[in-house]
Amino acid sequence: MNPDTTTPAGSAAPTPAAAPTPPVPTAATLRRWRNAVIVAFALGGVTLATWGPRMPQLRADLHLSDSAVGLLLVAVTAGSIAGLSASSALLSRLGARRTIRAMLWLIAAGITALGIGAGWLHAVPVSAVAFVVVGAGIGALDVSINVEGAAVERAAGRTLMPLLHAAWSAGAIIGAGTGAACAALGVTPQQQFLGEAIVIAVVAAVAARAIPDVPLPTAATQPRPLPQRLRSWARGWADWRLLLIGLVMLGVELGEGSANSWLTLAVRDDHHHPDAVAALFFVAFAAAETFARVLGGPLVDRLGRVRTVRLTTAAGVLGVLLFITAGPAWLVLLGTVLWAVGVSMGFPLGMSAAAESGPDAAARVSVDRIPRQPRRTTSRGLPRPVLRTAERLMAPSSPPRRRLRRLRHPADAAATTAGPSLTPNAVREPGRVRAGGHPSVAGGDVAD
Repeated sequence: MNPDTTTPAGSAAPTPAAAPTPPVPTAATLRRWRNAVIVAFALGGVTLATWGPRMPQLRADLHLSDSAVGLLLVAVTAGSIAGLSASSALLSRLGARRTIRAMLWLIAAGITALGIGAGWLHAVPVSAVAFVVVGAGIGALDVSINVEGAAVERAAGRTLMPLLHAAWSAGAIIGAGTGAACAALGVTPQQQFLGEAIVIAVVAAVAARAIPDVPLPTAATQPRPLPQRLRSWARGWADWRLLLIGLVMLGVELGEGSANSWLTLAVRDDHHHPDAVAALFFVAFAAAETFARVLGGPLVDRLGRVRTVRLTTAAGVLGVLLFITAGPAWLVLLGTVLWAVGVSMGFPLGMSAAAESGPDAAARVSVDRIPRQPRRTTSRGLPRPVLRTAERLMAPSSPPRRRLRRLRHPADAAATTAGPSLTPNAVREPGRVRAGGHPSVAGGDVAD
């Protein structure tokens, strides 16, 4: 008998209990799971686009200057940071289903408070508190749905993150279109916000039922002391790979965040269009971003992450320049579309890479997560050496088709599953469990 498996008295030592493995989902279960996560992403887009198209009216209701509006929006960023910090603990304690549902309800409450504070009370402090609440909900929701999206992607065995973020953009189209229609019809922001809050709360309650009600898998199976958890969290911030991925995400998020709250004001004040037309420009931005993300999955599988990030970023830089300098409305619109394409792919690819870069996906995603709230600036990209280094970190080690041929050999497939990968594009065999993730779907990939 192996002496390592016995006690000094000769009796057999107890075998450590293995962490429970989630059951292999069927194709139908995985479809419902994927669709529920898509709906959660779409609701996130709706919430973020709720106030953007109505910013001119909110600015007038609160009697604020542009600089004061910028300071007010800092409240969303502060709330988002708090939500990001709490997201890992919420997922570990509540599980994805209850966390996503609770955060959407919190956002709905914050949107309602924003309508009351700005539209009825005309009170800046109340509106600031409402923005903090909305930001906290969005921050925690964003990590939760991205971690759950990465789990669905692993279980399905193919690239899904761009499609999920396309749902976010589609939700932004719905939110922006609703705002544009309400502005054209004379519906007040408070009436719009209350109606949207009710819809968000109801849809969240229904959609969350299809999300598996299991705690998030973490690196440890037993509760750890607080000092150990803090050291583990700090090590995530010392991981230079995660930080470089986060730099790429920061660049695209600054570009996307600037559009979320400042595009309509720029179209109205600098390009001299009415409020309803300015809201339509935001709709065009969200539609272009959605279209780019819908096509993004096959594009990444064909070109790889490096080329995709380079091409879209170049288009975004050109779009921002056109938006700022162009005079004719059609050129401004073209710049808006290219701007949207430029910020469409860096974030979903970065979130997928962060989630798969090691154990405890929620903690790693929260390190790389940038609050979806703008600074009063426009990103024109990162320095090329930093961008290229981070792109290489996110890139597959070889083209997807070559990886597919290699993985057909059982020994290569076993070697691939020995540890987590930075790419979501690696082929997964049906029923195989990735490190720290969910098992692949039983019986093959999920049908569209």
